[in-house]
Amino acid sequence: MTAFARNQWYVAAYSHEVGRDLLGRTILGEPLVFYRTEEDGTPVVLHDRCVHRRYPLSEAPTRLDGDKIVCGYHGFTYDTTGTCVYVPGQKRVPRTARVASYPVVEQDSLIWVWIGDPDLADAQTIPRAKHLDSPGWTTVRGMEPIDADYGLLVDNLLDLSHETYLHGGYIGTPEVAETPITTEVDEGAGIVRVSRHMDDAECPPFYAKSTGIEGRIMRWQDIEYHAPCLYLLHSRVAPVGVLPEADGSDPGGFHTEITYCITPSGDGKVYDFWAVSRDWAIDDEEVTEFLAGNNRTVVMQDVTALNLLQKTLGTERHGYQELSINIDTGGLAARRILARLVEEGAKPMEKVQ
Repeated sequence: MTAFARNQWYVAAYSHEVGRDLLGRTILGEPLVFYRTEEDGTPVVLHDRCVHRRYPLSEAPTRLDGDKIVCGYHGFTYDTTGTCVYVPGQKRVPRTARVASYPVVEQDSLIWVWIGDPDLADAQTIPRAKHLDSPGWTTVRGMEPIDADYGLLVDNLLDLSHETYLHGGYIGTPEVAETPITTEVDEGAGIVRVSRHMDDAECPPFYAKSTGIEGRIMRWQDIEYHAPCLYLLHSRVAPVGVLPEADGSDPGGFHTEITYCITPSGDGKVYDFWAVSRDWAIDDEEVTEFLAGNNRTVVMQDVTALNLLQKTLGTERHGYQELSINIDTGGLAARRILARLVEEGAKPMEKVQ
């Protein structure tokens, strides 16, 4: 089981999910409740358990009274800082009547929450995914919970050779598995880059039906993983012989950004936030619908495989040794970085407990 890296930023929701209706999510085993303030819509994140009898604050009949949250069990009322401002049957509010509040940042249409020592939260360290809400881009997105260790999802996304076998007929072609990768690791920044460039490849239905390309393609898959949460796949395709410029400006090339936010919910559970952004055919609703449905099918294939893998690993004999090969280089680097982040995050957490 992959340990949780605390004192880190994690994506807890898409911006559109957080509003005046209470939203409950569990991040790194911490139950959280989300809502927006009435006046300016600032997101608020509090611990999702009333201090009185632990009733979940995200569950009805809990409600908002202005910017205060009123527990639906006995009426304990909290402000946006988590301070209890009312208890039933008495005027004095116990000094210990408060729930934790969490640092939160809304950026690139994502709601990021800091799980750890709030004094260490620095919004400047959050990696960017500007394409998710920038002009000139269209994005389809979703989220699927997976009953598997979040490290398995990291492994899955950093080794795209599985597309050939698990996602054949959608996004995978023989060339993905056959083409060697290059890997770059920035240990200090916690970034892993894995690239696979195919100069002559079959065009999978994911791109053939959305771009209209006929025949074989040049295909680039450039992964950029920012541990522990953000995964970016910079994908470009073009007909064979047409090489887009680095900025994707050549009309013969199609630039797609695939984004995953890998957020552990609890032991053996992970939220798989996914998005597909494109800077071509941005007003074509048929393309949008196709990519949304096609990518969700691909994601659900991963969900099924990882759920099964989690069950299988739980039955392995003691002392089993896994086998790794060249295609696992990026995933193994990510494991090292995550282990370091876990170790670094444990010390401040011990101090504040």
